[in-house]
Amino acid sequence: MQHNYFKYLNITPVEHQWGMYVTTVGYAKVQPEDQYPNERHPDSHQLTWERGRILNDYYIVFISKGKGSYSSLLADPCEVVAGNCFLLYPGVRHRYKPNPKHGWEEYWVGFNGIHLQHIMEKGVFDPEHPIVDLGFNTEMLTLYNKLIDLVRASSVGYPQQIAGVTIQLLGLVSTVARYNERADDPIGKLIAKAKFILQESYKNSVDMEQLAFELPMGYSSFRKAFKNITGQSPNQYHLNLRLERAKHLLMMTNLNINEIADQTGFESVFYFSKLFKKKQGISPRSFRLNREIPS
Repeated sequence: MQHNYFKYLNITPVEHQWGMYVTTVGYAKVQPEDQYPNERHPDSHQLTWERGRILNDYYIVFISKGKGSYSSLLADPCEVVAGNCFLLYPGVRHRYKPNPKHGWEEYWVGFNGIHLQHIMEKGVFDPEHPIVDLGFNTEMLTLYNKLIDLVRASSVGYPQQIAGVTIQLLGLVSTVARYNERADDPIGKLIAKAKFILQESYKNSVDMEQLAFELPMGYSSFRKAFKNITGQSPNQYHLNLRLERAKHLLMMTNLNINEIADQTGFESVFYFSKLFKKKQGISPRSFRLNREIPS
């Protein structure tokens, strides 16, 4: 699990010419009974439940854990639960907050630009029904983490890269909003939930029997269903997530090998390097130097 992080970005003429730009990205974990927001944001973005807030940009806010409440001038008050995302619109007063008994974890991205305005104003999304239930969608987590990693690294050209990732987010939310016909597959939903939990836990070891118990499923049934759906055992799936995360950090950040091993939950650099080389055919250090996987 990552620490709270957010960034408000300066928009240059280049981003305006590009026609799409990101104004802010962030992640926050709000514990039960925490004050909300639990970080200090610019005055223009301060949010209180009593007054609400008006912003100048579009936002996608994704709740990965917990529950809370949302309302706006265009939408009736409603409950927000884990797996929901909601859209905020420029010039529309809104408010939201986690349930104090449960807290929540939230990801957000703010964006604007003439190309994005064109998409948002064409009726693709309905401001009167801003809640979209994505369920335990691992792709959503991947895209938000990619946004945060790109902003942290701030490499040359990253504003255009994060604009592209935001388009992917919009495409994902639009697809679910339009074609959200959930198949009657209770086992599939439980495995989707397990994949989501494993993706959030790439920094930590996971007791798979305890995970199965919490779904709830018997462990042997869980392991069999997980492998049938993903082609991998739960432990192998989790290991591959951690190695893919390490590969991304090697490419996109300047973290040293020790730091990457620590951030992906490996007990030692030696063990991390051994597993990475077994999977990729090359050491982490050589991978970073080459910036590509050998064919």
